[in-house]
Amino acid sequence: MSTQTPSRISFQSSELSRSSAEVFAAAADHPVRVTRRDAETLVLMTESADRARTSLLELAAQLVAVSTDTSGTFADRMSDRFPWMLALTPDDQALCAKAVLAAARASFATNQPHLAVAELNAWRETATAVAAGLGREPVEWLDEPVAVERP
Repeated sequence: MSTQTPSRISFQSSELSRSSAEVFAAAADHPVRVTRRDAETLVLMTESADRARTSLLELAAQLVAVSTDTSGTFADRMSDRFPWMLALTPDDQALCAKAVLAAARASFATNQPHLAVAELNAWRETATAVAAGLGREPVEWLDEPVAVERP
């Protein structure tokens, strides 16, 4: 019999052999615990979930290194660990550092790695676009809205 909690589902190991489709379907949505009678419980998850957890741990290691350094500003220390941040303006570097730290804290508090990983990737993509020269041309805003046909 499976038991469900808000963030995880547990299955007995015997269910893995009898109802593998159900166990795999659950694991496709979120990690599942497979309990065994005389052995440690196993966790079954998708490879993308494992990559997200690994990325979060790598980010945590960098944030610990940044927080234990005492030289310069927090944004300077973050830029040292994440050199792509140097493509951003100093103000954006400070915003990036603050946003990544907040997202990491939220990820740790909620066990949702994608929050920090997505924030970090969004800022990296922004820095990449800035480095490529995108966004330098002035934006021409229309004074009046223009109606377009539905596609």
